[in-house]
Order: sequence, then C-alpha cells, then structure tokens
Amino acid sequence: MARFATNVPPTDPIFDAARSSLVPAPIDHEAIVVGAGFGGLGAAIELKRLGIDDLVILERASGVGGTWHANRYPGVAVDIASATYSFSFEPNPDWTRIYAPGSELKAYAEHVADKYDLARHVQLDVEVLGAAWDDIHQRWAVELADGPTLTARYLVVATGILSQPRKPAIPGIDDFAGKVLYTSSWPESDRLTAERVAVIGTGATAVQVVPELAAHAASVAVFQRTPIWVTPKPDLPIPRPVREVFRRVPATQRAARYANAAFIEYIGLGLVAFERAPWILESLETVSKAHLRLQVRDRATREALTPDYNFFCKRPTFSNSYYKAFNHDHVDLVAAPIDHIDSCAVITEDGKRREIDTLVLATGFHLQEEGNFPAFPVRGRDGVELGARWREHGYESYEGITVNGYPNLFCLTSPFSFTGLSFFYQAESQMAHMARVITELRRRHSVTFEVKPHAQNRFVKQMDAKVEHSLWAHGDCASANSYYFNADGATRLGRLEPTVIVKWRSTHFPLADYRFETVTDPAVRQAARADAPPIPAAAKR
Repeated sequence: MARFATNVPPTDPIFDAARSSLVPAPIDHEAIVVGAGFGGLGAAIELKRLGIDDLVILERASGVGGTWHANRYPGVAVDIASATYSFSFEPNPDWTRIYAPGSELKAYAEHVADKYDLARHVQLDVEVLGAAWDDIHQRWAVELADGPTLTARYLVVATGILSQPRKPAIPGIDDFAGKVLYTSSWPESDRLTAERVAVIGTGATAVQVVPELAAHAASVAVFQRTPIWVTPKPDLPIPRPVREVFRRVPATQRAARYANAAFIEYIGLGLVAFERAPWILESLETVSKAHLRLQVRDRATREALTPDYNFFCKRPTFSNSYYKAFNHDHVDLVAAPIDHIDSCAVITEDGKRREIDTLVLATGFHLQEEGNFPAFPVRGRDGVELGARWREHGYESYEGITVNGYPNLFCLTSPFSFTGLSFFYQAESQMAHMARVITELRRRHSVTFEVKPHAQNRFVKQMDAKVEHSLWAHGDCASANSYYFNADGATRLGRLEPTVIVKWRSTHFPLADYRFETVTDPAVRQAARADAPPIPAAAKR
C-alpha cells in the first residue's frame, strides 16, 4: 500500500518564484471529510450548499452519528435540552423527552444524512492513518488503513475531541480476567444483570450509567478520583400534543430553543466573567449542594461526593438519579485511590479488596496532552505534524477552525473550537466560516487558502486575554483534574466568548486574515474558472 509523503518543498528560489504558477494536479475528490458525526455531517452539508458534490465522508465506525453511534451504554442521553441540541435549519419535532435518549440522537443523525443527500458520500468502516499536504501539487493526500491513498483539494477533520477512549494507567489492569467494558463501546442491550460491577470514573458518562447499573447488577462499586458537580435535571416526557404543536407551528420549537440557549448562555457568562460576577456560578454550587443533601442520606457519602473546586472548573452535569443510587445497600462509593487490579478484584491503597465480575471504564478520552488531538497525524507545509506542533509550540488556531501552515484545511476540533453552548452552535458557526472562505477563494479564482500567521497570533492573544477575567484564572480549579486544561495548565480548548459573538465572527472575520494563492498562468486560471462549480445563491453569505 502506498504511504503518504511529507513532500518537503525545495528551497530553490526558482521553484519558489514559480510555485504559484504550478498547475494543480488531478485529485480523487474535491473535498474529503473525516468523521461522520454531527460536525462532519454539518461540514458536508455546507460543502454541498457551495456546489461541491464531489466529496467523500470517511467514517471509521459502522454508522453515522459519531458519539451517538458509539455510545450505547445504559442511560445514555443528551445533557443539553433536545430543542437546542440539533441543527437550527433542521429542527426535530419528534423528541420524546426534554433531554432525548441517545437512540433518538442516532436516529436524528441518520435522518440528517438521508435528507441532505449525504449517505451516498459516506464510506463506513474506513480508518484514516494520516493526511499530508502536497505543496507541489497543492492537494491533500489521505492515507487509509485498508485502501488506496485518496487526494483532495480540501480536507475537513471532524473527528471530535472525545473519540479516543482512555485506558487508565492502573497496575494490573491487563491481568483482569473478567469482562472489561468501555462506556464508549458498550455491547448493545448488556445491562450486566446479577453481576458484580466496578465502575472507574465519575464524569458525565458515569453519572448516566451508574443508576442503570444499580437497577440491575448484584453490586456496584464506584471508584471516584474526582467528584463532579451535579445539578437537578429538568427532564420530562414531551407529550404527543406538544410534539404536534412543534410540527405544525415550528416557531414554538424555535422559541423553546432560544429560551434554553439564553439560560445556558447565562451560565456560560458565569465562567467567562467570573471575576466580575462570581455569584452566577456560586448560585449553581449552592443548588448542587442542596440537590446532594436532599438525595443522599449518608453524611460521609455526601461529603465524599462534594467537589472541592469551583463549578465549571470541570465539566458539570445534570441528573435526578445519580446521587440517589448511593442510597442502595449494594452500591458503594469508593474514594480511596486504587492501588492495583488483579485477575478478579480491585485493590485500593487502604488494603481493601473488592472482587468483581465486570470492570466498566468511564475514564474519559485522550485529549491534547497525549498526542490524540487531532485523532491522526496531519502534516502540513514542510511535513510538520499538527499534533506535535501544538504540543511543542502551544495550542493555536484561527477562529477555532484553521491553522497557519496547513493550507486548505478546516480542523473542526482545533484549539478554541469549543464554544460552550450546544455543539450545534459551534458546528453552524464553523459551517459559516467555511462558506465564507471558500466563496472568497472562488471569487479570486484561487487554488489554496491559508490563515496568515499574524492573524492567528492576534486571535490567540485575544483569546488568552479573555481567560484573565474568567473562572479558569480566578477560580479554584487546582483539584478539578479537568480536560479543559492541557499539560501546561493552559486553557485553549474552549473559546471564552458568548456564542452570539462567535456566530457573528464566523461571517464577519476579516478576509484579509487569509492568504489566497492563485494560479497565475492565464490558461490555467481559465481552466480553474471553468471547472469550479457555481456557487448557489443560497450559499453566498
């Protein structure tokens, strides 16, 4: 199988002078999208709106939906109200609950893929090993685990930040002889009935799965390193008459969407403006502590479940059943650190041994500091690998979507990409950014786009300055053990701006922040103009 090349450009000055006159080489597809989660589906929708129909969506799983295809553990559900957790241009009036179960999100992804004619572009069970920019031929080469290397003019990396499950570094974990389950790859319909279960991790996923396991397993031991802030979840069934109103009068569902978005933005303001308005998050801490006090009878258990860091230092969550699970005699909260695991038990540092049949790993995902951001090697100009560059020189991007040195690349999981509101607000902002860049590239009859270094530096400085007024600078986050912070303690995953500003910026960022490289040969320019698909009027933002 052919390996992709780094294509380090020559330094010959004659080559440099002639570079912009090179004829772009033939390509397999105009665009390649890696990942068929909602980010990848949204990007593909935008590309098709721009008239780019020659595209392929590569997905390593067996279906579309990303995390909602992979996550099938008992109790899986969205933790953003369903009316907000969807594309604004494709509302779903059929959600059965205010917080929809995972199966409905999976069905929604399939509906979006079918309605927007994406299914024919998707290739499932395809693993991408790496991608490299070919500066001579001005195209991306994408290497597959099983198949030919594909080339494209544009590359969209939409693999998500929560796509590489983390195996905890616990001595002896590989010696365990029983069943080992990751919450991100749960066997369908397996509720572990009558089994002795150990759950390692107490993040948002564990908060959902523990109550379900408590209802079926013989015993459940929850091993907690860091407690999580949990507030009540205002989750109710959506009656059929209400769903019918949403269907017949879409404005009602839009109103529910905006109302929920406004509430989440208010909470987000507590993070962004913590220095000036600490009471917003302090009020949420009070609510969470009251929720805990009302739901858990045992005082020692309540104390162990109470975080000693500020709300939003670590991702909080919602649940009406997690705390209650610890009232059951067969559910045990274990705060003592794990010493090791043997073939049939978990042994903690206090010497206590707990024999189990099944080990459930709710231990999160590899992120920035561990080389899985992005999820596979992406080599830009001079063969520089993106993940290594970020780890060595700092996590930087422009507007959370493009990176200097990586032409014609939209990386949807770049630093500052996460906006904090519903993921779909982030996705639609990125879609708008893509449309504006590609529209300008075509207007100039150019072949490549690349953000200028000074523009990227300016944006990063602006984002870093905003941290200075936030919870992450003024709160107590030392014990949070949060993926919001990388190994250097920097907080460049999230973008600390109100979502409305992020959305406005996606259609108003200075086009001068990009360098558009044009084929200067008149004959080649004419061919490029003739070959480029027309831009539909609806796509001109």
